[in-house]
Amino acid sequence: MRVRHGTGRRGPSGSGGRRVAFIGGAFAASLCLSACVLDADKPNIALDIPQSYKEKHGAAEAAVPPLDWWRGFRSAELTSFMEQAQTANLDIAVAIAQIMQADAQVRIAGAPLLPTLSGNGSDTVTRTSAQVTSAGAGDYSRLYATSLSASYIIDFWGKNRAALNAAEETAAASHYNREVVALTTLSTVANTYFQILGAQDRLRIARRNYNDASRILFLINQQFNSGVASDLNVAQQEALVEMEQATIPPLEETLRQNIVALAVLVGKVPERFTARGGGMATITIPKVTPGLPSELLDRRPDIRQAEEQLRSASYSVESARAAFFPNIQLTGTLGVESSALRSLFGPGAWFYTAAASLTQPIFDGGLLLGQLQLQKGLQVQYLQAYRKSVLSAFQNVEQALIAVEQTNAQVEIQRKVVESSRRAFALSEQQMNFGTVNMVTLLQVEETLFIAEDALAQDQLSRLLAYVSLYQALGGGWPPKVGPSPLPPA
Repeated sequence: MRVRHGTGRRGPSGSGGRRVAFIGGAFAASLCLSACVLDADKPNIALDIPQSYKEKHGAAEAAVPPLDWWRGFRSAELTSFMEQAQTANLDIAVAIAQIMQADAQVRIAGAPLLPTLSGNGSDTVTRTSAQVTSAGAGDYSRLYATSLSASYIIDFWGKNRAALNAAEETAAASHYNREVVALTTLSTVANTYFQILGAQDRLRIARRNYNDASRILFLINQQFNSGVASDLNVAQQEALVEMEQATIPPLEETLRQNIVALAVLVGKVPERFTARGGGMATITIPKVTPGLPSELLDRRPDIRQAEEQLRSASYSVESARAAFFPNIQLTGTLGVESSALRSLFGPGAWFYTAAASLTQPIFDGGLLLGQLQLQKGLQVQYLQAYRKSVLSAFQNVEQALIAVEQTNAQVEIQRKVVESSRRAFALSEQQMNFGTVNMVTLLQVEETLFIAEDALAQDQLSRLLAYVSLYQALGGGWPPKVGPSPLPPA
């Protein structure tokens, strides 16, 4: 939108009629020149939405994930970290700043739909050369002027409206991007916290196993001194003790590094951050089912973001297409001018101008056509990105359901392995005291128990991470739907 200033006078009678005739002729010509771009093609979504998930078990509505899905784990500390991350995480803060920028772009894109007004005031002093005056001295003259100018571009073809709609859809996409960032951040917080709990459990197991191995080594040394055990038995047990001791530093490293990572996620300085943790036994396994695949299109923020980007690209195609048509602009100026300030607003000081102009692109070296093709290419890109986001969402849910099912089964199996190994170890140690068990058998049973206990802790951690992945795949919680409806499948 342009603003025209000036103090020109009204043209001679009849010029307005010729101008209208010219605009009408150019308008008719533009219809012929722009006929090739009238076909406003729409993207064909062509989505294949299944009726239910392949890996779903039970009723779809059994346990709908709430907005604060992390509360299902029943951990007050985890809930506290989640709340801190929502307000202090810097990635979320960046996404919020991007929303502010996108909303500002909407205001900028909407400005051409409104007329522009501008005021102008001037005080001009002119000195005439002394050589052109009879008195031999220069003359001074002064002109006061003030005016109000207006300009308006008629959005007859919808170019500016389409640009505004594209900006609005882009702003909506930025809002969904914030939800994507928040969901990713909260899932990372949960995973990091569970990694801390898993490291704490494995450290307890490693230290207990180290103490048990040291105790058995003491007993074997007593038997060696009594001539019952051999050097090989002592060396084997010493190796097992050292092996258990060697597992402690890597677990300490994992624990401390995850605490540092969690501090950054919640916007804290690592030196002033602590995580109490406690162990995975304090965590409740939630009940969650995926619902229907068709509902995922409403619930996943990344799908909604891709949808809004596709909508924005479609409006951008409309705007680029409308650029082939003529541009019609109305301008006008109303003001007063006088050589004396006291008569500035007198009856004879008023003036005005009014003009209508039409601009029709005729030859631009392929600029407009290239811009249209560019926007069409972006539309195809976002269409394929939207399709992929939907398919990826279905994939994420299916894989998460498989992981939840299999890790639950693995934990139950491994728990039985640990129970049997503990019973075997207790019997072997008892029989060793009575000298009725082969030393090799004792060492094998002991090593089996240590491995089984550590494997159980790892399986329990994998199960918790699988539930977090399922929540993330479902889009977090299930808020009420807002915004436009998803694009219908073709």
